Amino acid sequence: MSNSFLYLITVIIWGSTWIAINYQLGDVAPEASVTYRFALAAVILFAFAYVKRLPLSFSLKQHGLFAAFGVCLFGLNYILLYTAQQHINSALTCIAFSTLMLMNIVNTKIFYKTKITKQVYFGGAFGLLGIVTLFWPQLTDVELGAATFLGLALCLVGTFSASIGNMLSIKNQKNNVPIVQANAWGMLYGAIFTCVVVLMQGKQFSFSFEFAYVSSLLYLSLFGSVIAFGCYLTLMTRIGAHKTSYANIIFPAIAVLISTVVEGFVWSEYTVFGLGFVLLGNLVVLSKPTTLQRLFSFKQTSKA
Repeated sequence: MSNSFLYLITVIIWGSTWIAINYQLGDVAPEASVTYRFALAAVILFAFAYVKRLPLSFSLKQHGLFAAFGVCLFGLNYILLYTAQQHINSALTCIAFSTLMLMNIVNTKIFYKTKITKQVYFGGAFGLLGIVTLFWPQLTDVELGAATFLGLALCLVGTFSASIGNMLSIKNQKNNVPIVQANAWGMLYGAIFTCVVVLMQGKQFSFSFEFAYVSSLLYLSLFGSVIAFGCYLTLMTRIGAHKTSYANIIFPAIAVLISTVVEGFVWSEYTVFGLGFVLLGNLVVLSKPTTLQRLFSFKQTSKA
């Protein structure tokens, strides 16, 4: 599959998962829902690997990497973000999580000595500006206080955990571990981690058999986890984590577009300018340097 197709699938699916997540909130503890989501996703991937006769046996050292990868990307990341949203609104959470691109830029330079061009920095800046603009009306309602700073801190730590998970995914693929097997084991370990957290918190593993809960869980497991993470992590090895992570900036914009159709979201000038900046940033980050030279007439001497 082409890089453009993988990117498109990722942002469309993750841009729509907010609808499914809304149906997950209610009687079931969010942490328990995360456990169910990734446990089911792991089962799907293991079943696929079994049918396709893909090798599932790996060394103890590799399992250590799988565990770290799973805990960071499919466990701690989600636990902290869910906890953060108890203290801050979704707009602030979205903006904080959008810093994943910046964290990936720094971490790829540290761990893999990846050269980052001005193109990526400029595009990322446009994207972050777009996200802030998009959610500015909600930000004006935020009251600064201990709870807000705690929520932001949790969200940023969760985002950093996701970034480390991204780096470990690259490590897995550098070890020639295919995405399917790496994600299967990673999601299993992530589910085990969240299960332990739920038990330590003294929360119940309740379950809702309501159609909305079950169908949204299936969507999040199959599309939001198996397919979207598969596309996202595959893309990371092709174009780099620093570019791929722009998907985390653009999918809130996709969510706004979906909300316009599904919920009748009313646009404002913030919506227009915010989406404009996000799309411009996307163009800058993902376009070839020669294309940008023609469009913006600025020189790009090195490749990302």
